[in-house]
Amino acid sequence: MNDIIIEAREIKKTLGRGAGEVQALRGVDVTLRKGELTLLMGPSGSGKTTLLLVLGCMLTPSSGTVTVCGVSTSDAGKEELARIRRDHIGFVFQSYHLFPTMTARQNVQLALDIRGQHGRDAARKSRDALALVGLEPKAKSLPEALSGGEQQRVAIARAFVANPSVILADEPTSALDADNGRTIMRILADAAHKRDCAVLVVTHDPRIVAFADRIIKIEDGLLVEANSDEAEPLRLPKAASWP
Repeated sequence: MNDIIIEAREIKKTLGRGAGEVQALRGVDVTLRKGELTLLMGPSGSGKTTLLLVLGCMLTPSSGTVTVCGVSTSDAGKEELARIRRDHIGFVFQSYHLFPTMTARQNVQLALDIRGQHGRDAARKSRDALALVGLEPKAKSLPEALSGGEQQRVAIARAFVANPSVILADEPTSALDADNGRTIMRILADAAHKRDCAVLVVTHDPRIVAFADRIIKIEDGLLVEANSDEAEPLRLPKAASWP
């Protein structure tokens, strides 16, 4: 069985115009496989988030090809890209992106609402997702009543409640302390290893390398230490690295 979820080849992305033009990505190859948690690491401005948005079909590459679950996005219009995101991709953002007037369960259930799943079954799935991240008792809480770590766990529950093929997380631990960061990374690792997702975590946080199956490093829009198929990914020992 083919375990490749996302395959990107020769991805280039230009941002801005004229004097402000920047080559954010300069020919990147990446393959994400189910059952693996991959870290994408690099300094600020290296192209990490741009690559995540391209892989998640939220940005169109200037050139190159992205294939998601066997479907090429090369000729896809906005509606088709939205369908691919809806059917296959779960996102976790650094700033949580929770709606402040909705409870934790309602925020999770939004991911089902946009897929046409409503009613008691959707409510049950949302509660189950919160239980998996240890927040079922907080199902009726508004975001303002939750800590930063709890809000991030709600965001993760929302990302995987619809059983996506891949979860893309952008700096999910950067605003958290060590204990909450470990909790978040354990949840994401479980999503990869127990739910058989492909998980990509964009980060510049060296504390989380112990959770990675694969590590890819990027600088100035180019991969410098791993290239999915063409080079051996950087693999670090599974030692605890949090302070």
